[in-house]
Parts: sequence; structure tokens; C-alpha cells
Amino acid sequence: MTRPQLNRSIVWAAALCVTTALAIGQSAKAQAAASAAPTLMKIGDILSGELNVMRTRAGGGRRVNTFQLVSEPRRLPPPNGLCNLETGPETFEIVTANDAESKQLKRLTGKKVSFKVKEVACAQKAGQMSEAIVTKWSVVGTP
Repeated sequence: MTRPQLNRSIVWAAALCVTTALAIGQSAKAQAAASAAPTLMKIGDILSGELNVMRTRAGGGRRVNTFQLVSEPRRLPPPNGLCNLETGPETFEIVTANDAESKQLKRLTGKKVSFKVKEVACAQKAGQMSEAIVTKWSVVGTP
């Protein structure tokens, strides 16, 4: 192959790569826009997802379990809305009120769980691992 033919081949290959990359980027944007519309969550709605547990330090330096549910993006009831996020919160911290609730959730760790949400708000304190906080809840089931 001569030098001009080699240069022409390189230019065509580069143009093909750029065109392909642009097409992939546009289809990814369209797909993200279609799936980015968060559903509105009302008090009493069911929140489903995988339950995780993290060990964190509470006041006084003692270690406690912090439970987190990962779900699809939700729009919270007013006045919270999207919690200053584009798609709304996807991670929800499940707050336990006593040791019995903590033991109940510890057994469900790593499983897909459904909660009936009675009270929810955006996370506002520094150091909170989740985007939203569920303070009053009940376990509906494990689908």
C-alpha cells in the first residue's frame, strides 16, 4: 500500500469510529431520558428493593447497623420532591426505632424486601449514606 492510500484508510477508520461513538451516545441519552422519569411516592406506598446493612458510628463512638434499601428513583411527597437530585432518590435509609426492628431487618439483609412507607424525608445531615430517610415503616413482605 502506498503512503496516500494508507493515510486515506486511517481517515476513514477514524471517521467511522467517531460516527459510531456519536450514535451510541445519542441512543444512551434517549434511553436514560425515557427511564429517568421518577414515579411519585405517596404516604402508604410500597417501596421495594434489596436491603443492605452498613456498620456506622453513632453518637459516642459506638457502632450501629444502618439499613439501606436500593430502589428505582422516586419523587417524594411535597415539600421534599426530588431532594435536589435530577431523578429523585434511589437509596433509602431505613431508620429503626428499637432493637426488635433492628433484629427484624438484620434477618432480611441481602434479600429483596417490600416496605410500606409511613414517613419519608430527604437526607439533610452530613455523613448520611442515603439520599432519603424512611423513619416510619412496616415490612409488607419479601417478594
